Amino acid sequence: MDEFDHKLVTLLRHDARRSISDLAADLGTSRATVRARMEKLERSGNILGYTVILRADAVELPVRGIMMVEIEGRVADRVIQTLGGFPEVSEIHTTNGRWDLVVELGTQTLADFDNVLRRIRLVQGITASETNLLLATPRSTRARL
Repeated sequence: MDEFDHKLVTLLRHDARRSISDLAADLGTSRATVRARMEKLERSGNILGYTVILRADAVELPVRGIMMVEIEGRVADRVIQTLGGFPEVSEIHTTNGRWDLVVELGTQTLADFDNVLRRIRLVQGITASETNLLLATPRSTRARL
Protein backbone atom coordinates (compact mmCIF):
# COMPACT_ATOMS: atom_id res chain seq x y z
CA MET A 1 0.00 0.00 0.00
CA ASP A 2 1.27 3.43 -0.90
CA GLU A 3 0.49 6.79 0.72
CA PHE A 4 -2.66 7.24 -1.41
CA ASP A 5 -3.99 3.84 -0.28
CA HIS A 6 -3.32 4.72 3.37
CA LYS A 7 -5.24 8.00 3.01
CA LEU A 8 -8.12 6.17 1.31
CA VAL A 9 -8.25 3.53 4.05
CA THR A 10 -8.22 6.24 6.72
CA LEU A 11 -11.23 7.92 5.11
CA LEU A 12 -13.01 4.57 4.79
CA ARG A 13 -12.33 3.74 8.45
CA HIS A 14 -14.18 6.89 9.46
CA ASP A 15 -17.11 6.24 7.12
CA ALA A 16 -17.05 3.28 4.74
CA ARG A 17 -20.39 4.35 3.25
CA ARG A 18 -19.06 7.61 1.83
CA SER A 19 -19.66 7.99 -1.86
CA ILE A 20 -16.80 7.48 -4.27
CA SER A 21 -17.36 11.07 -5.42
CA ASP A 22 -16.82 12.38 -1.87
CA LEU A 23 -13.73 10.22 -1.42
CA ALA A 24 -12.32 11.41 -4.75
CA ALA A 25 -12.91 15.06 -3.80
CA ASP A 26 -11.13 14.62 -0.44
CA LEU A 27 -8.24 12.79 -2.10
CA GLY A 28 -7.96 15.25 -4.99
CA THR A 29 -8.37 12.60 -7.69
CA SER A 30 -10.99 11.12 -10.01
CA ARG A 31 -13.81 8.74 -9.09
CA ALA A 32 -12.32 6.16 -11.48
CA THR A 33 -9.03 6.25 -9.59
CA VAL A 34 -10.73 5.79 -6.21
CA ARG A 35 -12.92 2.95 -7.53
CA ALA A 36 -9.88 1.21 -9.09
CA ARG A 37 -7.84 1.55 -5.87
CA MET A 38 -10.68 0.19 -3.73
CA GLU A 39 -11.07 -2.79 -6.06
CA LYS A 40 -7.31 -3.38 -5.99
CA LEU A 41 -7.25 -3.25 -2.18
CA GLU A 42 -10.15 -5.71 -2.02
CA ARG A 43 -8.57 -8.13 -4.54
CA SER A 44 -5.21 -8.04 -2.74
CA GLY A 45 -6.88 -8.79 0.58
CA ASN A 46 -5.86 -5.51 2.21
CA ILE A 47 -9.55 -4.65 2.55
CA LEU A 48 -11.39 -7.74 3.73
CA GLY A 49 -14.82 -6.18 3.96
CA TYR A 50 -17.03 -3.43 5.30
CA THR A 51 -19.12 -3.58 8.44
CA VAL A 52 -21.70 -1.86 10.56
CA ILE A 53 -20.62 -0.39 13.88
CA LEU A 54 -23.34 -0.37 16.49
CA ARG A 55 -23.48 2.37 19.09
CA ALA A 56 -22.84 -0.24 21.80
CA ASP A 57 -19.60 -1.22 20.02
CA ALA A 58 -18.37 2.34 19.51
CA VAL A 59 -19.25 4.01 22.80
CA GLU A 60 -16.36 3.49 25.13
CA LEU A 61 -17.21 2.02 28.50
CA PRO A 62 -15.71 3.98 31.40
CA VAL A 63 -14.02 0.96 33.02
CA ARG A 64 -11.97 -1.19 30.66
CA GLY A 65 -9.30 -3.79 31.14
CA ILE A 66 -7.23 -6.59 29.72
CA MET A 67 -7.33 -9.99 31.40
CA MET A 68 -4.68 -12.62 30.70
CA VAL A 69 -6.03 -16.13 31.21
CA GLU A 70 -4.33 -19.48 31.76
CA ILE A 71 -6.31 -22.58 30.76
CA GLU A 72 -5.81 -26.13 31.97
CA GLY A 73 -5.59 -29.00 29.53
CA ARG A 74 -7.45 -29.01 26.24
CA VAL A 75 -10.54 -26.99 27.08
CA ALA A 76 -9.64 -23.77 25.28
CA ASP A 77 -12.56 -23.98 22.83
CA ARG A 78 -15.06 -24.46 25.66
CA VAL A 79 -13.55 -21.60 27.69
CA ILE A 80 -13.59 -19.29 24.63
CA GLN A 81 -17.22 -20.18 23.96
CA THR A 82 -18.16 -19.50 27.59
CA LEU A 83 -16.30 -16.18 27.70
CA GLY A 84 -17.95 -15.18 24.42
CA GLY A 85 -21.28 -15.30 26.25
CA PHE A 86 -20.26 -12.56 28.69
CA PRO A 87 -21.65 -9.22 27.47
CA GLU A 88 -18.74 -7.43 29.14
CA VAL A 89 -16.22 -9.28 26.94
CA SER A 90 -15.51 -7.34 23.76
CA GLU A 91 -12.64 -9.40 22.34
CA ILE A 92 -10.86 -12.68 22.99
CA HIS A 93 -7.39 -13.37 21.61
CA THR A 94 -5.37 -16.56 21.72
CA THR A 95 -1.70 -16.00 22.40
CA ASN A 96 1.57 -17.72 23.17
CA GLY A 97 3.79 -17.53 26.23
CA ARG A 98 2.63 -17.76 29.83
CA TRP A 99 -0.99 -16.90 29.08
CA ASP A 100 -3.35 -18.77 26.77
CA LEU A 101 -5.91 -16.00 26.19
CA VAL A 102 -6.07 -12.23 26.32
CA VAL A 103 -9.59 -10.98 27.04
CA GLU A 104 -10.72 -7.38 26.61
CA LEU A 105 -13.43 -6.29 29.05
CA GLY A 106 -15.55 -3.21 29.62
CA THR A 107 -18.15 -2.19 32.21
CA GLN A 108 -19.91 0.90 33.50
CA THR A 109 -18.49 0.79 37.04
CA LEU A 110 -15.59 -0.68 39.02
CA ALA A 111 -18.08 -2.78 40.99
CA ASP A 112 -19.41 -4.25 37.73
CA PHE A 113 -15.83 -4.87 36.60
CA ASP A 114 -15.01 -6.66 39.85
CA ASN A 115 -18.16 -8.75 39.47
CA VAL A 116 -17.31 -9.90 35.94
CA LEU A 117 -13.75 -10.75 37.01
CA ARG A 118 -15.12 -13.00 39.75
CA ARG A 119 -17.55 -14.67 37.32
CA ILE A 120 -14.80 -15.27 34.76
CA ARG A 121 -12.48 -16.78 37.37
CA LEU A 122 -15.21 -19.34 38.15
CA VAL A 123 -15.31 -20.61 34.55
CA GLN A 124 -14.30 -24.27 34.52
CA GLY A 125 -10.90 -24.73 32.90
CA ILE A 126 -9.46 -21.35 33.91
CA THR A 127 -6.56 -21.96 36.28
CA ALA A 128 -5.07 -18.46 36.64
CA SER A 129 -5.56 -14.90 35.46
CA GLU A 130 -4.04 -11.46 35.67
CA THR A 131 -5.95 -8.27 34.95
CA ASN A 132 -4.82 -4.74 34.13
CA LEU A 133 -7.11 -1.72 33.96
CA LEU A 134 -6.77 0.42 30.84
CA LEU A 135 -6.29 4.02 31.93
CA ALA A 136 -6.28 5.84 28.57
CA THR A 137 -6.18 5.06 24.85
CA PRO A 138 -3.93 7.59 23.12
CA ARG A 139 -4.37 5.83 19.74
CA SER A 140 -6.90 3.39 18.33
CA THR A 141 -8.19 2.46 14.88
CA ARG A 142 -11.62 1.57 16.26
CA ALA A 143 -14.57 3.80 15.52
CA ARG A 144 -15.57 6.31 18.17
CA LEU A 145 -18.84 8.19 18.38
